[in-house]
Amino acid sequence: MGRRDYEDDPAAPAANSLVPAASAVVVDGSGRILLQRRRDNGMWALPGGVMEIGESLPDCAVRETREETGIDIEIIGIVGTYSNPRHVFAYDDGEVRQEFSICFLARPAAGRAGEPAVSEESTDVRWFEPGEVDALPMVAAVRRRVDDWRSGEMPATR
Repeated sequence: MGRRDYEDDPAAPAANSLVPAASAVVVDGSGRILLQRRRDNGMWALPGGVMEIGESLPDCAVRETREETGIDIEIIGIVGTYSNPRHVFAYDDGEVRQEFSICFLARPAAGRAGEPAVSEESTDVRWFEPGEVDALPMVAAVRRRVDDWRSGEMPATR
């Protein structure tokens, strides 16, 4: 399913959905960050997705990271909360979702992290040095989360 992101765009369609979601900045022992190249828009992104009934937002981040990258993680903090009503995602099926996401800080699970692997949602999964991220194609909202992590300060709610 295709997706188009709109942020502060007067031509954006009106939101018709609000869904809790979680993502994760996963950092290994060498300080590298885990990213996936999304199949739906070709951009590099953090692992993450929609929370399911019966799970917590941290559980969602752990599940989505495992599903999308093959890596098991442990949550160790929060990068930030993101709920900009002027940031929407328009999907091919007509859903226009308002942003509502918590981005967690995580590390690979000790002794059972696994190896990066692509999924139905990704075409590539890799570890990157923080300085390599600047040159990658990435939507502004994902870059903001990565920059918030690199700044070392939890931002005010966005």
